Amino acid sequence: MVQAARSGHPGAPMGCAPMAHLLWSEVMTYDPKDPSWWNRDRFVLSNGHACALQYCMLHLTGYDLSVDDCKSFRQLGSKTPGHPENFVTAGVEVSTGPLGQGISNAVGMTMGEKHLAAVYNTSEFALFTNFTYVICGDGCLQEGVSSEACSLAGHLGLGQLIVLYDDNEITIDGPTSLSFTEDVGKRYEAYGWHVQSVSDVGDNLESLRHAVAEAKSVKDKPSLIKIKTVIGHGSTNEGSHKTHGAPLGEADLQQAKTRFGLDPNASFQIAEDVKSFYESKVSKAADAHAEWKMMFQKYESKHPIKAKELKDRFSHTFSGDADTGLFSHLPLFKHGVDKDLATRKMSSHTLNALAPHLPSLIGGSADLTPSNLTSLTCSADFQKDTPDSRYIRFGVREHGMAAICNGLFAYGGFRPYCATFLNFAGYALGAMRVSALSRFGVIYIMTHDSIGLGEDGPTHQPVEMLESLRSMPNLHVWRPADVNEMNGAYQSAITNPHTPSVIACSRQTSHSLEHSSIQNALKGGYVAIDTHEPHIILLATGAEVGLCVETAKQLACDGIKTKVVSMPCLELFTIQTMDYQQRTLPGNVPTLLVEAAAVGG
Repeated sequence: MVQAARSGHPGAPMGCAPMAHLLWSEVMTYDPKDPSWWNRDRFVLSNGHACALQYCMLHLTGYDLSVDDCKSFRQLGSKTPGHPENFVTAGVEVSTGPLGQGISNAVGMTMGEKHLAAVYNTSEFALFTNFTYVICGDGCLQEGVSSEACSLAGHLGLGQLIVLYDDNEITIDGPTSLSFTEDVGKRYEAYGWHVQSVSDVGDNLESLRHAVAEAKSVKDKPSLIKIKTVIGHGSTNEGSHKTHGAPLGEADLQQAKTRFGLDPNASFQIAEDVKSFYESKVSKAADAHAEWKMMFQKYESKHPIKAKELKDRFSHTFSGDADTGLFSHLPLFKHGVDKDLATRKMSSHTLNALAPHLPSLIGGSADLTPSNLTSLTCSADFQKDTPDSRYIRFGVREHGMAAICNGLFAYGGFRPYCATFLNFAGYALGAMRVSALSRFGVIYIMTHDSIGLGEDGPTHQPVEMLESLRSMPNLHVWRPADVNEMNGAYQSAITNPHTPSVIACSRQTSHSLEHSSIQNALKGGYVAIDTHEPHIILLATGAEVGLCVETAKQLACDGIKTKVVSMPCLELFTIQTMDYQQRTLPGNVPTLLVEAAAVGG
């Protein structure tokens, strides 16, 4: 595949092939005819550059990936892109281009299994029992995001998580001795993981087979298996960084085929005994799924409410309409009667109004719960001994938090949210970008959204962050001004499961708007104060809208007719009809944008 594409990464697939063979032929439970089966074992190739290996395994095990698809490796529009993409290839759980993201996603996926098992399994029906298996390399374990996520995994005792570490001692620059000489095993033991080592998988899988079996038996700790491999195994350059990121060349490829008993002149060849071997394994996997389906039918007859709840969770649906269903619980606010609040407090009210009626809503804060106001009054903390609860204490791990939420969404049945100060979105941006790319509807609650947080100073004042986030495709950036706009932000976030949302909230009090409504907010922008033939338009977001309303009143006293437009979500406004956009912002009236941020964008 790599040679045909004339680009790619042959070394890791060649070194990791024995691991993949064992997992897909003996260890994992899956059904290629139904890649979304709830209780399938999850597989994450965290070192996504090795995706040629994953595509080979998906083809061998009967997923919707043909030989022709493999021949189109790394070509535009193919099902075999240069790094795994969950929205392109059936059987790929998460997009794992950036190193460290995949193993961190796997922590979230394992948390998902643990929560659903605690909530829905019974003594008679074990609906959720799957493991999450990861293959990762040195690069993944060097990235800080993996340290954050794996530390939390150890704290939570995620025994269904098993990581196979491709310890080939090679990085792009050369040997790991150049920059990475720590004892990884001891580090993971300190995290609270169960750690084993396997010295060789090139000729015999028995040691690895035993190690995986032992890892599965450890129920109260995640497992790391350090596996000594040889990058580019079979190449004349095996063991060298030269095999990492470039094709081997025709001559080297031919000698490798000869070495392994293959026709050196044939490409994309699969021996008949290999085909029949994997076909028999797939048949057994399909039988396991059929047995699970029968169990779920019995579960559904005995527990119809829980069964329907599960179906709703995995399809991102909920009962009723805006008047009688989920959104009928949104908090009401009377302008001029109820007290004005900081929008972070409005967020807390809205979040806690919805959470009791939306069991898929799960999340927490990066050690800023008293500031973000994201705790759930309907739930205790998700901890090692209370996985049925829905509030997650992520600790000071913003990047890991966001990546874990991606994993929760990828598992299925969850609408995860997470929170920190808007300024610290910078720590989480790597994973937030993957949310947007992967179409994972994670809800990011980001408080202290401007210089209005005051005395903490410029290190905490996110003057550039709103524009940074708005430049990201498939991300809705909300900055609500009052309760109605906040309700609209949450309703939009929940009804758009394939677009992540950022809800930026103020620390300071924000004044309610007389003419706001949820429906207006859902248009992204609307006229908050109108006037005939205005001399100027004040366009604002968040807490600054109320300031503009007061300014408009003062300008009116001076004979300056002022129109005020609130723009809580620019992305939604730009998809309204052109007629609506032009009526809101006609383009022939001087318009002043008011936002407590840096000039730019």
